[in-house]
Amino acid sequence: MSLLNAKVDSTEPLDPSTAKWTRLNLVHYTDPNKKQRSWEYASRSTRPKNSDIDGVGIVAILKGPKHPSNTADTADTEEPRILLQKQFRPPINKVCIEVPAGLVDEGETGAQAAVRELKEETGFVGTVDEETPIMFNDPGFCNTNLTMVHVNVDLEKKENRRPKPELEENEYIECFTVELTRLYKECRKLEQEGYAIDARVGTLAEGIEIARQWGVR
Repeated sequence: MSLLNAKVDSTEPLDPSTAKWTRLNLVHYTDPNKKQRSWEYASRSTRPKNSDIDGVGIVAILKGPKHPSNTADTADTEEPRILLQKQFRPPINKVCIEVPAGLVDEGETGAQAAVRELKEETGFVGTVDEETPIMFNDPGFCNTNLTMVHVNVDLEKKENRRPKPELEENEYIECFTVELTRLYKECRKLEQEGYAIDARVGTLAEGIEIARQWGVR
């Protein structure tokens, strides 16, 4: 199996009545000048009724001896590393560099969803350290949102020595790690190699780079 084999074969309009994951909406609203207007937007049809969020993104930080998986960094170091993924995304016809992520199930909190999705997608077991405020992905286009959940993964623990993902039949994910201090440069490098950079990864990398440039701690 190679992610390089994946490609878009064709694209066509979708009948809204057959859509499983998304829907289009027309909202009528009053602008600041009290003028009536309308706006088209997309939304997910999967958000649980009692949930404020659609899903979670997972900032999984690996600590301990370097794991012998496919990693971008080469030094045998204990410097914290972030767990990233490569996954083909049909809407952009590219393999995308992402953090582990997933939708929230009925009755789950964001933290619970993060621990579950991390185990399913990567095989790693972690503990939640923090959950961010709710973030909206593209509020001019859709109302989809998420929280970013920070998870610590201790590589000294037995369950993390030989992690085994529990992927669904249609999921094809490759995991790798990058030292946090090299994340921005690695994103630049991966983009030059033809990968797409997910906004969550890019924003995190940019934040680290800005902090480095301006001495923010």
